[in-house]
Amino acid sequence: MSYTPIQGVRWTTADIELLPENEGTRYEVVDGDLFMTRAPHWKHQRTCGKFFRELDTWSESSGLGEASITAGVLFGESDDVIPDVVWASHERLDLLLDEAGHLTGVPELVVEVLSAGNENIRRDKEAKLKLYSSRGVEEYWIADWRLKKVEVYRRENARLVLVATLINDDEIISPLLPGFSCVVSKFFL
Repeated sequence: MSYTPIQGVRWTTADIELLPENEGTRYEVVDGDLFMTRAPHWKHQRTCGKFFRELDTWSESSGLGEASITAGVLFGESDDVIPDVVWASHERLDLLLDEAGHLTGVPELVVEVLSAGNENIRRDKEAKLKLYSSRGVEEYWIADWRLKKVEVYRRENARLVLVATLINDDEIISPLLPGFSCVVSKFFL
C-alpha cells in the first residue's frame, strides 16, 4: 500500500527513520513516494527463499559473487528500497557496501516476488522497474508465485526491457551468471 498523507510531499530516507517501527511493516521510498507493506504471505517468503537458495548455491560453486535476501539498497535520499533478493559480483559488492553494511548502489541482479494487491503489483512492475532501469540494474526478475511465472528484464539500450516470460519447465539462465540454470517450477514448489 502506498502511503502519502500530504499532497506534494517527497519522502526521504530520513523521513523513514522517524516512522514508528511496527513488527512486520516495511517502508520503501521510490522517487520520493512512500510505500508501506505488511509482512508478506508465507508462499511469497518461500519463493524468495528458493530464489536465494539457487543463486547462493551457484554463487558458492562459481565464486563469482554473493546473493542476499531482503537487503536494503540505498540509491539516494529519495530512493531507498528493500528488494526480495539481490545478487552482486564480488567486484561490485566491494564498491557498494557502506560502513553500516548497506548497499549504496546497484547490484547486477534484483529479484522481486509479487505481493497481492494492485498497489504492490504497481510498485514492483512500474515504480521499481523504472527505478532499477534508471539506476543501472543489469537484470530484474519479477516472480509471481500465484501464476508460477517469472518475467525476465535485461538491460538493452540503457534500459530494462522484458526479454522473456518463463513458466513450468522453462529454464532461467542469465549472461550475468555463467553456468547458472534453474527450472522455473523449482521456485514455486
